[in-house]
Amino acid sequence: MPIIKSAKKAARQSVKRTAHNQQIKKDIKAALKAFKKNPSAENMKKIQSEYDKAAKKGLMKKNTVSRRKAAIAKFAKAAGVKPAASTKKAAPAKKPAAKAPAKKTTAKAPAKKAAAKAPAKKPATKKAPAKKPATQK
Repeated sequence: MPIIKSAKKAARQSVKRTAHNQQIKKDIKAALKAFKKNPSAENMKKIQSEYDKAAKKGLMKKNTVSRRKAAIAKFAKAAGVKPAASTKKAAPAKKPAAKAPAKKTTAKAPAKKAAAKAPAKKPATKKAPAKKPATQK
């Protein structure tokens, strides 16, 4: 058992994370089982969503998820499942806005004051070290 306070906290966090990760894996397995039993666009969407969540949380690597999703798509194609139409509505085409008559302004905005520039510093020149005067005997 951990003795140090930070080690105790790490142990608690580990238990929570393990439980959460196991739940995500169970959801993936259940969705995959449902998809294989009844291949449909809705089930395909659900399993792909579960895989994306796992990748986002770092539970599975991105390429692993990509490979598995590709296998699901291949299975769905063989089963004759067509992908569901996107539920997101496309952004409506922007209509050209009728130009409103421009308001005439007689007062001009005050000009911005230029910031005072600090004088540029000259690069420091290296000074030759002062030579000690030679002493005569």
